[in-house]
Amino acid sequence: MAARKRPSPTSISTKPDTWEPKTTRNTPDNAFNLSPPKLGSIFVISTLLCSLHLYLLCFHYTVDAELKRSILINAALSLVGFFVTLKMIPVAARYVLRRNMFGFDINKRGTPQGEVKVPESLGIVVGVVFLIVAIIFQYFNFTEDSNWLVEYNAALASICFMILLGFVDDVLDVPWRVKLVLPSFATLPLLMAYAGHTTIVIPKPLVSYVGLEVLDLGRIYKLYMGLLAVFCTNSINIHAGLNGLEIGQTVVTAAAILIHNVMQIGSSTDPEYHQAHAFSIYLTQPLMATSLALLAFNWYPSSVFVGDTYTVFAGMTMAVVGILGHFSETLLIFFLPQVLNFLLSLPQLAGIVKCPRHRLPRFDPATGLLTGTKDGTLVNVYLRLFGPKSEKSLCIHLLVFQALACAFCFLLRHFLAGWYK
Repeated sequence: MAARKRPSPTSISTKPDTWEPKTTRNTPDNAFNLSPPKLGSIFVISTLLCSLHLYLLCFHYTVDAELKRSILINAALSLVGFFVTLKMIPVAARYVLRRNMFGFDINKRGTPQGEVKVPESLGIVVGVVFLIVAIIFQYFNFTEDSNWLVEYNAALASICFMILLGFVDDVLDVPWRVKLVLPSFATLPLLMAYAGHTTIVIPKPLVSYVGLEVLDLGRIYKLYMGLLAVFCTNSINIHAGLNGLEIGQTVVTAAAILIHNVMQIGSSTDPEYHQAHAFSIYLTQPLMATSLALLAFNWYPSSVFVGDTYTVFAGMTMAVVGILGHFSETLLIFFLPQVLNFLLSLPQLAGIVKCPRHRLPRFDPATGLLTGTKDGTLVNVYLRLFGPKSEKSLCIHLLVFQALACAFCFLLRHFLAGWYK
């Protein structure tokens, strides 16, 4: 979602939003009625995404009882966070409307739905509830002398910093060039507190050429961590433009991260390795639960917009769990659609090709279908390849593509195991 102010004609926007800020179509505040959450759809989505993770954790693998207990406590707190988020979103929606933080859905322009005020920046609710759940969880899992406590709090500080910067962007409309740099500052608490290894394992086919099996990158590794955070944060922000797409890609990727972590815990006997992946689970489960609550209101037809607050928060959280869980390579393969979208967008983002304010597909009110434009986004390219589609259908197709990218990552790891590393 974009910021509220319209940029000058010479500025470049990095996100193909589904809304256009207006302040002229005012209606009485008491006329606002938020559509009820689409709990039926969320139940189906959450069942599909969470069932395999829970099966692997509770039945398939033999996980240490204490570790399993911590993961299940975290899951229970995350479930509470889901219901709290569900309750708080309508309250927050009224507050942001009073401050004129709303938009109109461009993909419904020319229809009655396109004239409805949609509250914006509701990602702030998800971010706040996530932080509360993550902080309360420390009481049940970490002790004062825990080796992971410093990095855990540093991770929360980076995520909190990114939530703040995302909300500032929603309110002040920060220029896109500044947005590219903001995640670098948000990762500073994590980078300063990071005490893990700075080595990489050289792929076996390259060992004879490099002469080393393990290479210590030192400070270059921390630079890589910062760049990964910048990419993850902005990649979700620019792969957008449809009701439910921003949150949908987040929960699909989060489900893949959870499955990967449980598989790694179940297949290893190294306690330190277990803790690294459990750390990732402790942050991913609250992210997924609170995101599903917001998706109940953001799924087509959307009754709220998530804003930059959510997209940068979700990207930073997944970057943090990938870094501290030591599976950044796997995370990048999970992000394959976002990588593809970034490569398609690069000519416009670099200013080589003219970049419009909204890089959205064209909506036909007569048919209710979206048609791809020449803009370099995965959304438009998909429509150009496969023809016009409804917004809901297109979003589902793109989320299936996200799931297939995650499945491809698991297959790739399976076939390369023992040969690549």
